[in-house]
Amino acid sequence: MAVTYLTKEGFQKLQDELDYLRTAKRQEVAERLHEAMEGGELIENAEYEAAKNEQAFVEGRIQELDILLATAHLIEGQHDPSSVDVGDTVLVQIDEDEPEEYVIVGAAEADPRAGKISNESPLGKALLHRRPNDVVVVEAPGGSFKVKLLKTT
Repeated sequence: MAVTYLTKEGFQKLQDELDYLRTAKRQEVAERLHEAMEGGELIENAEYEAAKNEQAFVEGRIQELDILLATAHLIEGQHDPSSVDVGDTVLVQIDEDEPEEYVIVGAAEADPRAGKISNESPLGKALLHRRPNDVVVVEAPGGSFKVKLLKTT
């Protein structure tokens, strides 16, 4: 089974989502199902079908989160700043553009708009175990590009 890397904050966010789904959301969906069943013909009841679909989604997400959290590897403590690892913040320069800062996180926490890139993404993979001043070629779906690792913390 694949290991999922999570920060403490990411673990807590997913745990909070799981708690919400198990309590409030399950109850909400159950109430919708109950109301829809009282609405008459179940065969032709669109609200009942929508509630059943939502129930299936919620239960599937609960299972997914259970597995994800059970196999999670928490990213803790300081890593060796001379080499990039999951959990590190990196300052990189792509081609000749302005330097950009990213945090290398596990796939479950990735949010590129917030500066969090997955260790499984082309850029994240290329930066892992690299040292400051290394220049790497990133093979991405849109083509390859050069990245210089300026700093890691």
